Amino acid sequence: MFVHLGIALAFVAMLCWGFGDFFIQKSTRKVGDFESLFFITAFGAVILLPFAYKNLPAVFSGSYNNLLILGILCAVLFFAAILDFEALRVGKLSVVEPIWSFEVPVSALLAFFILGEKIGFAQILLIIFLLFGLALVSLRNKFQIRKLFWEKGALIAFFGAVMMGVANFYMGWGSRISDPVMANFISDLFIAIVCGVVLIARGKFKQTIRDIFSNKAILLPMSIADKAAWLAFAFAMSLAPIAIVVALSESYIIIAVILGLAINKEKLHSHQKFGLIVAVFSAIILASITG
Repeated sequence: MFVHLGIALAFVAMLCWGFGDFFIQKSTRKVGDFESLFFITAFGAVILLPFAYKNLPAVFSGSYNNLLILGILCAVLFFAAILDFEALRVGKLSVVEPIWSFEVPVSALLAFFILGEKIGFAQILLIIFLLFGLALVSLRNKFQIRKLFWEKGALIAFFGAVMMGVANFYMGWGSRISDPVMANFISDLFIAIVCGVVLIARGKFKQTIRDIFSNKAILLPMSIADKAAWLAFAFAMSLAPIAIVVALSESYIIIAVILGLAINKEKLHSHQKFGLIVAVFSAIILASITG
């Protein structure tokens, strides 16, 4: 029962990230990386404060190992977010998205070696098919993969994917040792403070506040979608295997493609249609056999 709920929440994260990345790209190009990250995490910290403040003393008076795990989560997630935001700012979604699939094996390997979390052969095979389908969907041209890493923002996206894979794992681990709300609140608070200090040191804090008010139509839906995704993602990983949750949530690329078809009237190449079919069926079957 709990595993099935975790799988359902992974799909919620997938849906929210499908919309969230669209707004993140717009906001980073409009106001900048640190500015967007400051708003998105400050928003999350404020929203979660009423649900987290009562448990804060227990977190800081608890096990040193638990504090260390949450500390690593904060640090790694900060650098991963900066790299991802920069990749979205300078690169194309069609280039960045397939590279971000590297998050899945990184998270899965950490879950296996550190937590001893194992998944079945059929699940591993379906994850491979899912990632293959998502890669095909993301590639606008058939032979684009040959020059993928030479594209603008590609290397940043790769290092961001590795870091985010580590962050995903620690978010799952942190959610299990404390709770998903606390793991999100602490990481949001830490990143918001760091970004705020950086903006003050650069003399950009006042301008950032002005930019926030003038661009709230983009920043607010971005923050709502991203925070809903991270909360659903954290709860999902506390209930279901980390590798499967990460793989299913990465399927937000499908949402981006559907939005492109519905809103922008985009046309898919034959390999993209094939990839979409493979990805959708792989995700459905993976979810149905995980219980």
